[in-house]
Amino acid sequence: MEKSNFVDQIRVFCKSGHGGAGIKHFRRDKLTAMGGPDGGDGGRGGHIVLKGNRNLWTLLHLRYHKNIIAENGENGSDNNRTGRNGKDIILEVPLGTIARDEETGEKEVEILSDGEEKIWLPGGKGGLGNTNFKTPTNQAPEYAQPGLPGEEGWKVLELKVLADVGLVGFPNAGKSTLLSVMTAAKPKIADYAFTTINPQLGMVEYRDGKSFCIADLPGIIEGAAEGKGLGHRFLRHIERNSVLLFLIPADSKDHKKEFEILVNELEEYNPELLHKQFLIAISKSDMLDEELINAIEKELPENIPHIFISSVINKNIPQLKDLLWKVLNEPLRS
Repeated sequence: MEKSNFVDQIRVFCKSGHGGAGIKHFRRDKLTAMGGPDGGDGGRGGHIVLKGNRNLWTLLHLRYHKNIIAENGENGSDNNRTGRNGKDIILEVPLGTIARDEETGEKEVEILSDGEEKIWLPGGKGGLGNTNFKTPTNQAPEYAQPGLPGEEGWKVLELKVLADVGLVGFPNAGKSTLLSVMTAAKPKIADYAFTTINPQLGMVEYRDGKSFCIADLPGIIEGAAEGKGLGHRFLRHIERNSVLLFLIPADSKDHKKEFEILVNELEEYNPELLHKQFLIAISKSDMLDEELINAIEKELPENIPHIFISSVINKNIPQLKDLLWKVLNEPLRS
């Protein structure tokens, strides 16, 4: 089996740096036999930081980072010198990355914009040296603080693709072909189920230098919400799309039922998905005559815009772009 270069979830052990200890020290030199306290503070432990990078589309580059361990802070030293902070580890991730704790499932960090930096696991605070504890009644404190420990644990990084339009349909509905026609993307195209096993992204060039992002998502089957087929891995990426374009082939036995099955799977997974903008495109419509087109139109929901297209002969592809652009710039329906 071909090894995929698209990785949308990884499991890693993370450990931020411990804070350095403050030290107990008293000034001693040839001119001062019994000087006051001059123990410096410990340095902060290194953070583990996530940074958004719009040029990344996968977590592949982190696949083999099984242990991410930041540097400890240095201990303080004499003459009130603070220890060096531990070096931070900055992990660049695609936009749409969510970091979770594996044990609790709690979302800890979410990266949505390019250049955005968020501390995922903060390093431990450095301890205070004995200088900090000098008082009028205690001129020679014999105490300094240890550094605080960093945080550690098994974590999960999960990518939800950020795209304006998500293509939704059963396997072989023609999504990959449509993406290849509308964009410069070159997804694998073949006549068997689950040709697309990973999201494929492409930029659609529109008028006046405008563009929008479209994603060919893995084909859905009945039971995807329960994890059948590609299941949750597919549905997770749909959550991010502003508009969902349902692609139903012209040779489907029941166009209405096919649309209802797709919508039901989305609702089972997350009812909030039903608040997105829906469009229906009947693909492979070059095989239809006017009578068949009219018959299919009667099956489709009246409140959802639809269009008949053919990627092979470029039928209504410019009109589809116009429709998508129009819907993308309308407010979401409540």
